[in-house]
Amino acid sequence: MEQRFIVILNFNPQSGEILKIRLTDAELAESEKYEDMESFLSTLEERYNLDLSNSVWMVTNEPSERKIGF
Repeated sequence: MEQRFIVILNFNPQSGEILKIRLTDAELAESEKYEDMESFLSTLEERYNLDLSNSVWMVTNEPSERKIGF
């Protein structure tokens, strides 16, 4: 099963944010050309205004989310 979703936790000093990206078919095909997902993600930094140096990320087939106390 292909891992179509990227979830990024950006801990910018001004504000933290959670980014969820659903890869398009073209992006998914492009990602397969790279040795690892981190190399591919670096190509998305400008397109999606990301700063991976202050982030952690994961790829998944089906993202889910739980909120506690919101």
